[in-house]
Amino acid sequence: MISTPFQPVHAATAAGGESSDEQIIARIRAGDRMFFELLMRRYNQRLYRVIRSILGRGHNDGETEDALQETYLHAFEHLDQFRGEAKFATWLTRIAVHEASRRRKRHRSMANLDEFVANDDSSCATADSHSPVHMVENSELRGILTNAIDRLPSALRSAVILREVEGLNTQETAECLGISESNVRVQLHRARELLQSDIDQQLGSEIRKLYQFGAARCDRVVQAVMQKLNSTRGGTT
Repeated sequence: MISTPFQPVHAATAAGGESSDEQIIARIRAGDRMFFELLMRRYNQRLYRVIRSILGRGHNDGETEDALQETYLHAFEHLDQFRGEAKFATWLTRIAVHEASRRRKRHRSMANLDEFVANDDSSCATADSHSPVHMVENSELRGILTNAIDRLPSALRSAVILREVEGLNTQETAECLGISESNVRVQLHRARELLQSDIDQQLGSEIRKLYQFGAARCDRVVQAVMQKLNSTRGGTT
């Protein structure tokens, strides 16, 4: 069979868009690895935010994408170990947390780099052009919020990203981070104390505009992972 180039728009996505994670995983285990693309597109933004929150400002955007790709490759290789005891999203997020934490420890001494938000590509979701904070321009508010979150300790930052940005409940956040629910509550309390009160008031609405996973970035990560799966890690099925 002649292999065809990877196409970023996606027979698997069209076929499985309404399927549950478990149904998609069953298709992948049956040999249809292209359905793994659907899982990546489903969780790209969450994992990107989580990894970015752990790595912090001392790591560049390429490192975040590399960690995201490695998370997916590790998940694919160990998909047979997913037993359904926890949600697939939780299992996958744990892998991302582990990968990001490993890289952060390895590069702990690196100097901070310029923030990436201003150079981010187009968002998968269209941002609201009107900020509810009329005294501050959108770009300025984004910068203030991003810098405030980036200055949080890594553990607090991860809890904020999962709980406030991704909208996970306390139990899910605890499972993803491998800590107790009471620790999640403590971390969120400490984070809110460290954030300025005027920024804290905007967490529910404005923070969701941060760390958007752009459409171009989405295609880039998916393509890179699928190419590696089809070449260096076993070839097509």
